[in-house]
Amino acid sequence: MGTRTATVTLADDRMRFEAVVDSGHTIVFDDADGDTGARPAELLGATLGACTAMDVISILRKKHQVVRGYEVRVTGLQAEEHPHAFSRFDVVHVIDGDAVDPEAVRRAIELSARKYCAVGSTLASGAVEVHHTYLLRDGSGDERYAEVLVIGPYMTPEEVAGR
Repeated sequence: MGTRTATVTLADDRMRFEAVVDSGHTIVFDDADGDTGARPAELLGATLGACTAMDVISILRKKHQVVRGYEVRVTGLQAEEHPHAFSRFDVVHVIDGDAVDPEAVRRAIELSARKYCAVGSTLASGAVEVHHTYLLRDGSGDERYAEVLVIGPYMTPEEVAGR
């Protein structure tokens, strides 16, 4: 089992955060007031779309399908109340090409969804545990560490919210 890491750091005195991921790339997050980066929930659909897009285009190329253009449109249905959980994602693959085989497209999407896309399979499984802990450091170098709670797997948004 591999491990992926991201470090998210407060970047200003407002709500701007910068995340550095394993590959060394930086992603900027912000709220609507600062508006210097994406909102975190927006990126959930984007990562799902990017994950499946990379799989599908790779498979279509291996099948020698000539694709002129390709985009993935992701729409997420998000609850109005906290914790604003997503209950559904619709993923539409838009492929341009004159002689692209519909069966090759169908199979590429199926392989991505069932076998290759880590983001989609994680979202669909509901089997993820999220462990929340803290490390509190003061000016003298003293540290306190504690686990706060674990949410998941298979918890409803109401259970996560403690209702």
